[in-house]
Amino acid sequence: MAPLALFVSFYVATLILLTWLRFPFIQWTGLISVSVATAVTAALWDRGRWPLGLFVPPRLAVPELLFGSAFGAALIAMCAALVMLSTAVWHERGAGFPWREVLIVYLPAAVHEELLFRGYAFQKLHRWHRGFALVFVALVFAALHMGNSAVSWLGLANIFLGGLLLGLAYERYGRLWFPIGLHLAWNVTSGPILGHEVSGYDSMATVFVERGSGPAFLTGGEFGIEGSVWMTLTELAAIALLWRRNVVSRM
Repeated sequence: MAPLALFVSFYVATLILLTWLRFPFIQWTGLISVSVATAVTAALWDRGRWPLGLFVPPRLAVPELLFGSAFGAALIAMCAALVMLSTAVWHERGAGFPWREVLIVYLPAAVHEELLFRGYAFQKLHRWHRGFALVFVALVFAALHMGNSAVSWLGLANIFLGGLLLGLAYERYGRLWFPIGLHLAWNVTSGPILGHEVSGYDSMATVFVERGSGPAFLTGGEFGIEGSVWMTLTELAAIALLWRRNVVSRM
């Protein structure tokens, strides 16, 4: 599809330009690039009238963001509890909450990935074919994590399921605030709060520190909790819940 090719071209071109200019913050580089690609493509192809689901009144955005944040935090907490119950892993007090890292890394990363994978391109595909959009974008989402540190096949499968979950989260309201909240809270609860690696990434400081050990398929190993089979079951349950609610909301 022409608008998708245009979107990808502007995204990659902006990313290359900012990298060449040595823009200091890599996560903000991605966010700026996807913002430029979205704005320019929508302006050229849709005359600036594409309903992205981002610029909405606070009465819609705030509750959906908070609901997504609570949902994401609850899913990670449930999975972490299952890991502790089935292994010798526990948590003890860490250095504290890394506010600066959250603002420089975690916040722009979550917004960047949601605009890239649940924004303009996904929405175009979704209007064409819902099932293809959900599965194809989730596959691309997982494929782009293949180079992450300590990645495993189980971890990639869980990233794919996470992509499906976030696609359904967008569907729930047809806006981006719910998936942004879910994605951000998912990562922040995993890393800065509980002290797990986040898709192989280690936070500089955490509220709690993970101690102990167990089989990698249960703990997730060095890839983090997203590499655990408990995450697989948690995501499948969340997908089933959102799928059911989305179907009911269409009736």
